[in-house]
Amino acid sequence: MASSRPALIVLTALAPVSWGTTYAVTTEFLPADRPLFTGLMRALPAGLLLLALARVLPRGAWWWKAAVLGALNIGAFFPLLFLSAYRLPGGMAAVVGSAGPLFVAGLAALLLGQRPTPRTLLTGAVAAFGVSLVVLRAAGALDALGLLAALAATVSMSAGTVLTQRWGRPSGVGPLALTAWQLTAGGLLIAPLALLAEGAPPALDARAAGGYLYLAVANTAVAYWLWFRGIGRLTATQVTFLGPLSPLTAAVIGWAALGQTLTPVQLVGMGLAFGATVAGQIGARPTAPRRQRVLKRGPAEGWPVRLRETAAGRAPAPGTASGDAAARSSRRLSRGAVRADG
Repeated sequence: MASSRPALIVLTALAPVSWGTTYAVTTEFLPADRPLFTGLMRALPAGLLLLALARVLPRGAWWWKAAVLGALNIGAFFPLLFLSAYRLPGGMAAVVGSAGPLFVAGLAALLLGQRPTPRTLLTGAVAAFGVSLVVLRAAGALDALGLLAALAATVSMSAGTVLTQRWGRPSGVGPLALTAWQLTAGGLLIAPLALLAEGAPPALDARAAGGYLYLAVANTAVAYWLWFRGIGRLTATQVTFLGPLSPLTAAVIGWAALGQTLTPVQLVGMGLAFGATVAGQIGARPTAPRRQRVLKRGPAEGWPVRLRETAAGRAPAPGTASGDAAARSSRRLSRGAVRADG
């Protein structure tokens, strides 16, 4: 398993790398000034495609859990991100977003009991500083609404990342279905907003249709599947430290394909941000996917035992006070009882 950890990190990192191509595709291929429609076209077709492939619908509490995660990771995040990008100068939205590791560290301490280390906080600050050197341009007046939108987008995605790890996924449900639920729920949330704010969909030529197809399939369906798969196996802090790869990718594409220049200061910033991304992966252990914890029966007594609550993996002996009490208690539990996790 240890040997697969680097491969898991690399595959998860492909998600923010793919998201780094969004700006170039949007500006070069898609209709202008349609951020909500673009968010809708990214989320809903991808969600329906993955839903058709997974053929699994939520059950029980997972209807509202999937809706909450879809709202945080997709439905709220996409519109807030586009709003901040349109209203803030230069790459300020990317700088605010690069502070995600710090938000996740705080939320993980509250919801997951993962206390942030000084190294985590320092590495997160270095990552944000490095991104700021890469993406900031000539300063302009900061728009208060745009700044609030950028902060809200970062908090929304950070909360979604932590809750995705806290809740895990139901037994027998893979990351493909979990991704489908969230993208579909997020797309359905964006749809009425796009219609009310932007009106009817614009006419699309072949170039725009190709851009939306790329965003829906590679940039969203595949990328978010890799992202949520990584969340289930890495720590929340590890995953969010891959986020700075998105603005770094956007800067490299701007230099390589759009004729933009990279200054020495930007190169230093890229080195700092990439170094912080690598440092964020060191020392943390991947986590097993959180599913339901099962109560199994003792070897001879026939009564359920919580594995995590036994000191040595064995039940109290029958005939003892603790054993008799456990046996009486077990009769009030159904056979093969299952306690849902989180």
